[in-house]
Amino acid sequence: MSQSPVRAPARPVAPPFSPVLLLGLALRPLNPTLLQPVFDTMLRMIRRRHPDILERMADYGDKAVCIDPVDLPFVILLEPNPDEPRLTVRREVDPAEIAATIRGPLEMLIALAEGKVDGDALFFSRRLVIEGDTEVVVALRNAIDGAGIDLIEDISVELGPLARPFRGLAGATLGLIDRMKADFETLRSSLIAPAVKDADSQGARIAQLEGEIKQLRKAARRGGAE
Repeated sequence: MSQSPVRAPARPVAPPFSPVLLLGLALRPLNPTLLQPVFDTMLRMIRRRHPDILERMADYGDKAVCIDPVDLPFVILLEPNPDEPRLTVRREVDPAEIAATIRGPLEMLIALAEGKVDGDALFFSRRLVIEGDTEVVVALRNAIDGAGIDLIEDISVELGPLARPFRGLAGATLGLIDRMKADFETLRSSLIAPAVKDADSQGARIAQLEGEIKQLRKAARRGGAE
């Protein structure tokens, strides 16, 4: 991945058919500011548990990054100034106020933040897309690499005596989401399969007709020559 500043053209990322997408549809009428306390709490947790992340971003403190989960109806504006960082939820951002955008499904963005996936592989496969100044994105990725972010564990530590029930609830919720994802994939395949079958059938029929037309043309040429 290049580390030189470049303005990349926008590339759409299709949201996956998943439980998160349904959650996003349910949240669409909600004013994003109602979610702001959640992100304020998350930022305080990061500053307490992983202060080195913001310290590593000191050279880019004035470079805001837009984090765009494509399956949710809002974006997150990260202002990494170590002295006064901000994590703001918005319906949208003005391109003039950001240096870069990271766009992709929420699950991939969380996995990237926790270091559970290869960022380069995601970017090259277009499952995540970078727009704007890639140097800022590389700096952010380097800052979170090795930080040991584990959202469930970090939240558990913050909850103190409620940590154990929270871990149990989180584990059950993740298990339910995994089962729902499998069901969604089955449903998606069932919905797409008839269309694929029809397309294959139509393709075969078109190929047959093209062959018949070629034979007719050959016969017409032979008849004309006689």
